[in-house]
Parts: sequence; C-alpha cells; structure tokens
Amino acid sequence: MSMMMRSKSGDKPKGRKTDARREREPMKKVSRRLENVKVIHPNDYELLRRFVTEQGKIVPSRLTGASAMQQRQVRRAVKKARVMGLLP
Repeated sequence: MSMMMRSKSGDKPKGRKTDARREREPMKKVSRRLENVKVIHPNDYELLRRFVTEQGKIVPSRLTGASAMQQRQVRRAVKKARVMGLLP
C-alpha cells in the first residue's frame, strides 16, 4: 500500500495553501501627495513638509507612493531647502 500524505478531509493532498495576495495583480502606485505637481521647487515649503518627518528625515517612496524620479526630485529639493533654512 502506497503512503500518500492526505489532509484530514481525505480528498486533497497536503501542501501549501494558496495565498489570495499572490494571485491578485498589484495595484499601480499613485502618489496622492504629488497628484498635480509637475516640478518640485525647494521654495515650496508646504509641499516639501509632507515628505519630511518631525525629526527631519525624508520619508521613503514606499510610504509616499512617489516614483523613483519624483523621489529624487523630492530629495534634491529637501536638501536645497535645508541649505536655505526652510526645513530642519
């Protein structure tokens, strides 16, 4: 008699359960903080404040939803704003 591993229900062989998260198609990331912004200026204090924490750290793009190019623009603008004394 062959030994097959079976679950308690008896019908299905034992194995990994399928994860519903793996089957779904990933959603496209859209930065709600940069919806209508084409160019990020270091003088735009109100916009840059959204991308900086209270400690003065730049928030990563995985949390903001910014694309790589947008994140680079944010990084450059925040650093220039720090030099000008607008941001911590």
